[in-house]
Order: sequence, then structure tokens, then C-alpha cells
Amino acid sequence: MKYVIVVVLLVSTLSCKMENKTKEAEVEMAEPRTESRVDLERYPEQLIKVFEAHGGLANWKNKKSLVFKQGEELHTIDLQTRMDRVDGPAYSLGFDGDKVWLLNEENAFKGDPVFYHNLRSYFFNMPFVLGDKGIVYDETEDLVYEGVNYPGIAVRFNSGIGTSYKDEYFLHYDPQTFKMAWLGYTVSYRSGERSDKVSWIGYHDWTDVNGLKVPKELTWYSSEGRTIKEPRKPVVFEAIAFSGQAKPISFFAKPENGIFVEGKVQE
Repeated sequence: MKYVIVVVLLVSTLSCKMENKTKEAEVEMAEPRTESRVDLERYPEQLIKVFEAHGGLANWKNKKSLVFKQGEELHTIDLQTRMDRVDGPAYSLGFDGDKVWLLNEENAFKGDPVFYHNLRSYFFNMPFVLGDKGIVYDETEDLVYEGVNYPGIAVRFNSGIGTSYKDEYFLHYDPQTFKMAWLGYTVSYRSGERSDKVSWIGYHDWTDVNGLKVPKELTWYSSEGRTIKEPRKPVVFEAIAFSGQAKPISFFAKPENGIFVEGKVQE
């Protein structure tokens, strides 16, 4: 009789443990779905529709890393931490999560590493990066180009956010499809002061990658205020790949022969 009681207790204990394990597994399985839930209430309705037209903000936020080629450069970005790395023909630069570094032994890179390290990836990841924290949204007048009115959303940053929190962005979208069509932006990085000069990028060519609509190319235009004029040579993105796996932290670390570059970087 004691043996039977022991067996019953053992089976009962194992059942409870299995039940608990099952619940733990269910929680673990639910975590990715929880991560994919995004609080959309803080975004304007029009911006939510733009996100959805491009595959959804939650879908983008669940991606761990992004790689693309632009010209002779290979860009790698950790989408969760925003660490990044750019590898050119005779130079490399990146952001290790704290500082910007540069490996430029042949003096082939002529730009400003702090300004440049995430410049291409930031414009590439539109409109999703406009869902970051610390952003204030407002109304803006329509952008008119070749007789078409493109509604827009003005984007500004709270004080202290990013490299240049005094920058302003103007996202304009197709009124029929809600796909992003234009991006206007001002630059305050070097002066530290707000600028009235707006530069314009045309987002006209999209491609589908892992359920997201991302730019195949970007075209900067000459302009006067909100009057857009001639297009310049497009910036083309190739070999675009998102991954659910993150690169090791060491991948973004400063190489042995590299140097850290002073300057405040985008958070």
C-alpha cells in the first residue's frame, strides 16, 4: 500500500513538474510574439498606415541584424542595439555601442566617421526609424511634386536625443498606397543650431525583403525650400539581407589598429 502511495505521489509530482515545464515553454514561445507587439497608440494614425504599408513596425523590430552593399562598402547594422560597421575597400569604421572607431591606415576614408557611420543605414531604414523613442510628431503642409499632393508628418526630437536632436524630418507619403514617397530633412550636426535648409530624398523604388518593403535606391534632389527640382545620381542598395540572428558583439568592436573618434553619436 505504501508503495502504491509513493508511486501515486511520484506521478503527481512529475505531472506538476511537466505542467510547469509546459507553462514555461508556452511562456518562452510567447516571448517573440510579445516582442513583436508595438504600442502604436503614441503614433499618428497616418504614420501607422505608413508602417503597415511597409510590412509593419513590429515585423521590423523583430529583425536582429541588417546587411547591405552600397557602392564598394558593406554595411552591417545590429537593429536592436544600433551598433554598426562599414567596411570599405581600404578602411573600416563603426560604432561599438559607446564610441565610434575608424581603421584608416591608408588614409582612404576622407569623411567624418561620427557623422557617416550610420548615415546610409538611417536613411535606408526609413520609415521604421521614425518609430524610435524620443520623437515628437506634428502636422506639416502637403508636398507638391509634378501636380501630386503628398500628405506629410513633421518629426522632431526631444532635447538630447541623438547626435543632432535639432534636426527635423518631413515624411511625405503616397495618398493612395501610404508608401513613403519623400523625406525632407535639415542638418544641425556641425553647427549645433537649427537649420532652415531642407534637403529632399525621393523614395521611389522599393523591394520586398523578409516581408518588409525597403528602398532599392534613394535619389537626392536639388531644391529651393519645398520646391523640388532636378534629381541627382541615385544611391543604390544591393545584397540586402535581414536576419533573426545578431552578430557577436566583437564584430562591432574597434580593430587592434583602429582608433576611437571623439564626438557624440546617435543613441
